[in-house]
This record gives sequence, structure tokens and C-alpha cells, in this order.
Amino acid sequence: MANSVFIRATPVLNSYELFIGLRYTRARQRTRFISFISVISVVGMALGMMVLITVLSVMNGFQREIRTRILGVASHVQISAAGDKTLQDWPDIARIAARHEEVLAASPFIHAQGLLTYGSAVRGAAIRGVLPQYEERVVEFARHMRSGRLDALRAEEYGIILGVHLARSLGVALGEKVVVVAPQGQVTPAGIVPRIKQFTVVGIFGVDHFEYDSGLALIHLEDAQRLFRFGEGVSGVRLKLKDLFRSGAVARELARAIPQPVFISDWTMQHANLLRAIQIEKRMMFLIIFLIIAVAAFNIVSSLVMAVKDKQSDIAILRTLGASPASITRIFMIQGTMIGVLGTVLGVGSGVLLALNVDTAVLFIETLFGFKFFAKDVYLISDLPSELQWSDVAITAVASFVISFVATIYPSYRASKVNPAEALRYE
Repeated sequence: MANSVFIRATPVLNSYELFIGLRYTRARQRTRFISFISVISVVGMALGMMVLITVLSVMNGFQREIRTRILGVASHVQISAAGDKTLQDWPDIARIAARHEEVLAASPFIHAQGLLTYGSAVRGAAIRGVLPQYEERVVEFARHMRSGRLDALRAEEYGIILGVHLARSLGVALGEKVVVVAPQGQVTPAGIVPRIKQFTVVGIFGVDHFEYDSGLALIHLEDAQRLFRFGEGVSGVRLKLKDLFRSGAVARELARAIPQPVFISDWTMQHANLLRAIQIEKRMMFLIIFLIIAVAAFNIVSSLVMAVKDKQSDIAILRTLGASPASITRIFMIQGTMIGVLGTVLGVGSGVLLALNVDTAVLFIETLFGFKFFAKDVYLISDLPSELQWSDVAITAVASFVISFVATIYPSYRASKVNPAEALRYE
């Protein structure tokens, strides 16, 4: 009775099980090959986790940088007229929108396409008419100015602010004049003639986003109204919110609050394809690189199977001394789990270290081999950003540990089924 009570009071994990399991992880002369496979398993898991954490951090960094640079010139929410019409009563719409508790500022705008010419250089650009005092509240444009000031745009002075790459491709500098050709032509006896107006460059901006730096020009709202024949109307109203991640909900609420038919879009709709592509790439990269960890887990299975085969006589002796099949199972599960824990710890440490210093690593590789990973004229972002999110690290570590633990179940179960008499027959 006392013995049965003692057995029931025995803890789930005995100290000898832990001792033997840890001892089996160390190499002996006749088990060097098994230990080599264990080392390969540890290295494989560590490399897989390091790459996975780094890639997730870089994808997070890309998402943050693209979002930041897009919102450097784009608005959180945009209200436009339905169809191809213009908003004639935009002050009323701006006042209705400003009553919403999430809206911080509103700014009218005109969006049109045009040609910019300087000498023999001709470039197409998106031309945006703005009111500088309102526009600055929506996108904080002043911090992106490389030269000049946003408030240098004044009505009837026909000033223009160009993106840095657009100005470079035209070959213009501050104070020089460019000709803007509007597609809205005027009818003359000689036919339809495009509207042409000369503008003075009063500023150059750079948001480090090639699409905007090479294809956007700003002029005063009243100058845009005259050039593109908008009358007193505008293309729409741009809004800045307290929380940019509530833009979708705010857009739906404003659609119910504004009486006339308008089209309301938020920044996620305006750049939906790009943001969705980044999110899909992040998920697919996670899945693909996670397979590296799965391969390392298969190495754990193979190393434990060979360890069980090699330790059959030890298992038989333990069984004859009174060890239960469950104890044998736990011994080999401890051995395999230690491989997984070691690989996880090394992978998390190296992955976090590389993710925090990825810019330095990339710079070293670029300097060593003399090439640029991300050319400015090809990619939206020319540097490799990184944003380490501890939630990604935790998910990766837990998933890695679970896979390594599951990988130990079958070999450990096989070890518990070793027949002591058969194992000791030829010893």
C-alpha cells in the first residue's frame, strides 16, 4: 500500500528522467554521428528562425515606410464629387466633416493632369491645387520641403512646387520658370488649342517616395481653378484624422452625414493594391521560410530515431530496473525538446540582433560587392527598413518550440515500445 501511494505521489517528471535525457544530448565517442545530426538540427532551426524574424521585421519596416511616405502627401480620408463633377459647395462639406470627433483638419484640393516643359524637356505630372494654410494642417508638407516654402504659393502669382526628381528631370532650380500645359483646351478659329501658363518654381519637395517625387507638382488652388476651368469648384476635400487606422469607419460615418451624393475613400482604398500586396507577401514569406524550421524538425525525428536504436540496451536496462514506458518516453522527449529549445534560443537571439542591425548588414554587403539592393528609380523605397515587432518574435518562438516538441513524440513512443528481452538478447 505504501509503495502504491509512493508511485501515485511520484511527480510527472522524475529527476532521473531529466538527468538521463540531458546526458543523452551530449556526444560520446560511438554516437558522434547522432550528435552531428543533432547539431545540424539546432543550426537549422536557429538559421530558420533568424531568417524568419529578420524577414518579418523587414516586411514590417516596408509597410511602415510606405504608409508613412504615402501619408506624407496623401490624406487619411478624401471626399470627392460623384462622377466627373466638381464640388461647388466644398466649404459646407468641410464644415460637416470637421464636426466629426475624429477629424482634425480639412483642406480643399484640385487634382488634374498636365505637361510641364522647360527648354526641350517635357514631363507629365499630376498637378494638385491647394490652399497652403489648409494643406499644411492635413499632411504637414513643410517638413518635406528641400528648398522654398509651401506658403510661397500665392493666388495669381502662379508659383509651383515640384517633386525633387521631377525638378531634376526638367533641369530646373528655384526661381526658374516652367510652362504648364493643361489638357482642357480652348476653342479658337484655328481649332482647339491647349491652355498654357508659365509658372515660377517657388519650392522643391522630397518625400523619398519615387512616385510622388517624380510626378507631383503643387500650385495654388485659385490658380488651378483658372487654369483647369473649375470655376469656384474643387475636386474634393482631404481630411486628417486623429487615428489613421479608423479611416474606414470614419469614411462610412461621413457618407451618412453628408446629404449630397459624394464619393468618400480612405487611404487604404486609394492604395489598396499596394498594401494588400505587402500583407500577402508577408504571409507567404512567413509560410515559405517557416518550412526551414519544419525541415530542422525532421532532423530532430531522424536523430532521435537513431538515438533510440543506439540506446536500446540502455532502455532495456532501465526497464528491468523498474522504469515505466512513460518514463522512457519522457527521457527521449526531453532529449529532443532540448535540441528544439537550444535552436529556438539561438534563433531568437540571432534573429533579433540581425533585425535590429539589418541596415548595417546591408550597407556592409553593398560596400563589399559594390552594388545597390534597391535603386531609387525602380523601388518605392531605396533603403532596407526594419521594424521588430515582439509579437512576431513570440509567435515564431512558440511555433518553433511546438514543432520541435511534436517532432519528439513518435521517436519517444518507439523507445517506450522496446522489448527488454529482445534488446538484451545479443548483449
